[in-house]
Amino acid sequence: MPQRSHPNNIPVGISACVLGESVRYNGGHKQSRLCTEVLGEVFAFRPFCPEVAIGLGVPRPSIRLVGDAAHPRVVGSDDASLDVTEPLRHYSDATARSLAELCGYIFIKNSPSCGLFRVKVYNDDTSNPSFGYPLAESGRGVFAAAVVKNNPLLPVEEEGRLQDPQLRENFILRVFALHDWRQAVAQEPTAKALIDFHSRYKYTLMAHSQKGYRLLGQLVANSQAKTPAALCDEYLPLFMAALAKPATRKNHCNTLLHILGYLKRTVAGGIRQDLVEVIDRYRQGVVPLAVPVTLIKHYVDRYGNDYIRCQVYLDPYPLELGLHNQI
Repeated sequence: MPQRSHPNNIPVGISACVLGESVRYNGGHKQSRLCTEVLGEVFAFRPFCPEVAIGLGVPRPSIRLVGDAAHPRVVGSDDASLDVTEPLRHYSDATARSLAELCGYIFIKNSPSCGLFRVKVYNDDTSNPSFGYPLAESGRGVFAAAVVKNNPLLPVEEEGRLQDPQLRENFILRVFALHDWRQAVAQEPTAKALIDFHSRYKYTLMAHSQKGYRLLGQLVANSQAKTPAALCDEYLPLFMAALAKPATRKNHCNTLLHILGYLKRTVAGGIRQDLVEVIDRYRQGVVPLAVPVTLIKHYVDRYGNDYIRCQVYLDPYPLELGLHNQI
């Protein structure tokens, strides 16, 4: 069965400790085998450790976020006189603006520099009875916040959350899609390049966001009203936002049935009915997504037309990642 040619060197940023580098405050690391042994086969990782980069040693005193969750300071956990807020912010802002070539970023959870979600922020008001305790409102690591702010379309995730099959699949899909955009459209943004790109991703969009599918379809249909550059600038944020919505089982089934419709004149009715039954077994959670996708791709490759064969939905990333087997 033919497979798309997938890149194996997509540039992705990552917290250095996740790759196994001993850069944590206690001299240890947080190596992820998923990242080093699986994703390392398709991503060219660029490791960062902001705390080491600003001159904190290994090992070093631990630090934490204090004060306003939206604009926290970064001080020593045991010695508040150790205040690294300004050097960490300066490094984070400068580095975050230099990451335009990245197609994704994997952070480490709970870090005051690299935590992406629900990082504890501590009360530093000595007159408050809850002084020294975490605030009700959590925050985001200073470096992670700068990366997200300066690269709003960049797919980002925490290493721990990648253990969730659906979140892992969604993150990897977005990384591959952004890389595809940069290769197919961004290097030479023409109306034709955009239309071709959108045509290949129509069913991927359908599976992730019906609203995004319609909005982007309307935008491309009216492409003559804008310059290619303006059209691409408007298209990409909507495209990445649509893909950021994890595809539901219901939407997958709807998408598979639409694709199956392209085989009604070339594949016998009995076979199509068998495929409908397999899709329904996926809907019920009896089989993983890999089963209906693999079967339908088999018939699309042999009996479909060029339009449906080119759909990214049927082959979005390397088969070896096994992502469809787990959702």
